[in-house]
Amino acid sequence: MIDPTAAVRIARPSRDLAAAERFYAGGLGLTVLYRAEAEGPGEHDLIMLGAPGAGWHLELVGGPNLIVEPTPTSEDLFVIYLDGPIDETLVERLTAAGGRRVANSAYWERWGVTIADPDGYRLVLSTRGWSNG
Repeated sequence: MIDPTAAVRIARPSRDLAAAERFYAGGLGLTVLYRAEAEGPGEHDLIMLGAPGAGWHLELVGGPNLIVEPTPTSEDLFVIYLDGPIDETLVERLTAAGGRRVANSAYWERWGVTIADPDGYRLVLSTRGWSNG
């Protein structure tokens, strides 16, 4: 069994790390936990975003050495369970920071708001709560 306190990393390629940072840090309010620039062939520029003390982070890689283009689908979701109403000012901040509101499946339309990030990956702000029990 995996230790339930194990850290989790979600990694994705990004065409434009500055645009992604504006969206996830400036729009969503995540903190830049770490950043690095490629120092040689085969390395990537990267930025890690998350909440200090959380057991997870979002790592975005990009830069001139990026060989994998982002290829998001409608099922590539990063869901945040807010356990309550979605603050419309948060949605406005996300769209002002380079996101765009998109239609999603009937389930997510019922339970949240979906916003595509600058690379087209989908962030879902869900009104539902989450319980691991």
